[in-house]
Amino acid sequence: MSEGWKSTTGSSTGGSWRVRCGIAAAAALLSLHAVRAENTLDMAPDPDQSRAEYEQVSKEITLSSERLAKLAADIATVKKDHASITAALIQSAMTEQKLGQDIEDIGAKLEGLKGQQQKIRASLAARRDVLAEVLGALQRMGLNPPPAILVKPEDALSSVRSAILLGAVVPELRQQTDSLLADLKEQTRVTASIEAERARLTAAVGDQTAEKKRLGMLLEAKQKLETVTKAQMAAEQQRSEQLAAKASSLKDLIASLEAQADKNRRAADAAKTAAAGQAGGTEPGGDQTASLPVPEGNRLTAAAPFSALQGQVALPVTGRIKRRFGADDGNGALMLGDMVATQSGAIVTAPADGNVLYAGPFRSYGQLLILNAGDGYHVVLAGMSRISVATGQSVLAGEPVGAMGEARVASTSVSKNGNATPELYVEFRKDGKPVDPAPWWADRFSGRT
Repeated sequence: MSEGWKSTTGSSTGGSWRVRCGIAAAAALLSLHAVRAENTLDMAPDPDQSRAEYEQVSKEITLSSERLAKLAADIATVKKDHASITAALIQSAMTEQKLGQDIEDIGAKLEGLKGQQQKIRASLAARRDVLAEVLGALQRMGLNPPPAILVKPEDALSSVRSAILLGAVVPELRQQTDSLLADLKEQTRVTASIEAERARLTAAVGDQTAEKKRLGMLLEAKQKLETVTKAQMAAEQQRSEQLAAKASSLKDLIASLEAQADKNRRAADAAKTAAAGQAGGTEPGGDQTASLPVPEGNRLTAAAPFSALQGQVALPVTGRIKRRFGADDGNGALMLGDMVATQSGAIVTAPADGNVLYAGPFRSYGQLLILNAGDGYHVVLAGMSRISVATGQSVLAGEPVGAMGEARVASTSVSKNGNATPELYVEFRKDGKPVDPAPWWADRFSGRT
């Protein structure tokens, strides 16, 4: 009998000790929340904070030797011809951009959860007097708190529940205590959700890193196939760079490049006509119109004229449009294109079929890519750190043409937390004049609903 009584007393003593620990935990936690809430009450969630989290995770991701070996084996199975590798490149770029969009979506969810977390902290800070009453009531019952301990949200949750069960909460405070309890429960749920989303972010970044490696391997395979025309492309590149050095504006550059391209096409057509005439016994000046080759850029766009693609074009990079055509460019002039905020190292793809008119540095644009999309349309992309195509090449919509860097001074924005966000500049031109890209973007990117 005595032994049983001792057991009951021991249990009661242990319960009291746990409550006392809970009280200390609740007090310390509420104090911590109060400080944090005071620091964050006037701060709205920064849309670029989640992007900064992505940047940090991406720096820490490395691919295992097993995964690299699997990628190499996958590439080895791709048929080694131009069409097959181009198709594989487009598919890989689509996968990489889908992963990039998943990362953007996870970031947006994290942003929302962190906003909820801030509101809960503010609510808890506003209820400091309620918890003080609860603690005071327990202390009046003779439960003196032990020294402070390390705390977690669930510690405070447990202590408030215990206080309610022990009847330490007076009826007048019961409703407010229930509200406090609900906030602590919600804080525990939100904290767990944030950790789960961070785990998803890490997994998605790992998959994206692997896909970028696959893209690099495919690009190397494609470049090996193009060694036959390497000298010709180098000559084209040199001529275009000479024209770029002389051009005073983007408009002048496009005009001079088109004039040079027309001259090259006429020379090539004349040579082929002469060769055909000699082979067939006809005069070089005879009617050879039917046998003239269609210019490469036009051949790609003939099936789908650029003007017919309105409402169907995807952004060339994963991200969101931050500044649009016609808006203030920050230097007292108007934007002549759209500026897309994206991720470090993001893959840039051709928004439409076209012929590479220029690929290289140009004035303040940095690395500049100009595509002839046919019918007088040109697509201009700037802000990349690397371009993976060369002047004279043909590209298909969705084919990777370059990649963003960590940050470039001329094309980055800085968020409230000081993180530089890479930005891709996209400009559409018709007959040399800039036009608003908005009608071409698919609904998801245009802002239309």
